[in-house]
Amino acid sequence: MILQIAIGTVLILFSVLVGALGALAIEMALARWHDWLMREPHRLKVVLVVVFVSLCVLAVVTIGVWTWAIVLDLLGIFSTHEEAVYFALVSFTTLGFGDVLLPVEWRILGAMAAANGLLTFGLMTAFLVEALRHVRLGQFESRRKSG
Repeated sequence: MILQIAIGTVLILFSVLVGALGALAIEMALARWHDWLMREPHRLKVVLVVVFVSLCVLAVVTIGVWTWAIVLDLLGIFSTHEEAVYFALVSFTTLGFGDVLLPVEWRILGAMAAANGLLTFGLMTAFLVEALRHVRLGQFESRRKSG
């Protein structure tokens, strides 16, 4: 049990680090493009911001799932790599189909993967909304000053 908690904790901390680095990359990109984003026209730029941030969020989630899958594979818990990836994805997204299960001696890792997925999706959703809000408020302020 302690080994599972230790492994799960390290994986969650790594996932949070990846999320933080992803958020930093998004913030740096938006700061670099700030002047362009604030100039008219705004509508297409908002769409591009949503697409860009969504792809970054998808990358963070994908890295999290693959990290879990690789560790599950290295631990030899599943007979194939595909099973490890599938289980990690189903757990991370909290679908929990139940068609592929961890052995009883490793089941705490499944719950930790689900908790990691919830945390990642929550943080990344909040960051996506905040990035869009920041850009839109800047655009409204820019429009108000020029108009």
